[in-house]
Amino acid sequence: MSSTAPEQAGITEPTVPGPRRGPRLRVDLRQYGILAALAVIIILFQILTNGRLLYPGNISNLIQQNAYVLILAIGMVIVIIAGHIDLSVGSIVAVVGAVTGLAISSWGLPWGAAVVLALVVGALIGAWQGFWVAFIGIPAFIVTLAGMLMFRGLTLVLLTGGTIAGLPRGFNSIGSGALPSTGQPDLITLGIGIVAALAVVVSQLRARATLKRLELPRESLTAVVVKIAIAVAAILYVAYLLSFSRGTPIILIILAALILIYSFVLNRTVFGRHVYAMGGNLFAAQMSGVKTKWVNFFIFVNMGLLAGLAGVVNTARAGGAVASAGQSFELDAIAAVFIGGAAVQGGVGTVVDAVIGGLVMGVLNQGLSILSVDAAWQQVIKGLVLLLAVAFDVYSKRRSL
Repeated sequence: MSSTAPEQAGITEPTVPGPRRGPRLRVDLRQYGILAALAVIIILFQILTNGRLLYPGNISNLIQQNAYVLILAIGMVIVIIAGHIDLSVGSIVAVVGAVTGLAISSWGLPWGAAVVLALVVGALIGAWQGFWVAFIGIPAFIVTLAGMLMFRGLTLVLLTGGTIAGLPRGFNSIGSGALPSTGQPDLITLGIGIVAALAVVVSQLRARATLKRLELPRESLTAVVVKIAIAVAAILYVAYLLSFSRGTPIILIILAALILIYSFVLNRTVFGRHVYAMGGNLFAAQMSGVKTKWVNFFIFVNMGLLAGLAGVVNTARAGGAVASAGQSFELDAIAAVFIGGAAVQGGVGTVVDAVIGGLVMGVLNQGLSILSVDAAWQQVIKGLVLLLAVAFDVYSKRRSL
């Protein structure tokens, strides 16, 4: 068998490299499973309610009625990522609502100043609890359990078991108001929806371009395009429905701002990286120089701040401060975070997924209420959904090993 001269000399021709492909990221079942679950629940209740679930008025009510859960879930996901839990947020909502009502009705403060005072009180309560957790070393479960009892009792002391009503309309609009409407359809709402959709497109494409430039694992372009298309369609459809209601709820603007701010904090700041590091491996984080005590302290300050905001929103929507406010809010927030895929052991979770988990709870509440399901059975169904969500999370982790 003959051979060519280069081969006889022991020289091989270089192979021409094909186009370089960046590393691909496998689709995460935990990330997309919650979105699929939300879509299935919406479609199911849309069928069972004969289309009433997605009435424009019901969409507006869904956002306003569940705003407190979403606000608390944003703070709670940071607490849980760091490996802690907070059982006191419902009581903080109640005591901050009491302080807000007293500040407006009895202390003569303008409602804007009362809102600022409420946020300060919430942050101070968070600092109080953060001190015991971070610097004294008492487990967060015990500290916040004590806080749940203390601040619930303080609420009763401040309100003497009664209520404070007749709050200003401007204040009440925080929880139940909407931006000025141009009619039906509301052009302002449609415009906000278009801007939000464009922002999603730009942010997703920029994020993928950054991963490609750094040669980091990333989803395929097809997967990204499909995800963007679904997100844009959902945003525009919700904007379309809201445009035939009273307009864009004010609380929706607040929620959107919180999601953007806290997503940036967790993903793009040193504080966010330290939170994930502590939840993933506390000892390794300490050996890496992370000031874990101060990170823990500010985690609870932030949780108190957001609980104070939830207290303002809840009081504004109710139109007054009541001693029973905030009952079981902590359970709703914790359930939303775990339904959104956060790990029980800490180290895993995102703000967006926590909000989606809150929406799952909200749609369940809305759909079951429209169907006139007994409140007791609603609790049973929500508990089952929470159990299944955590079971799915455990199953996904085992498959990835």
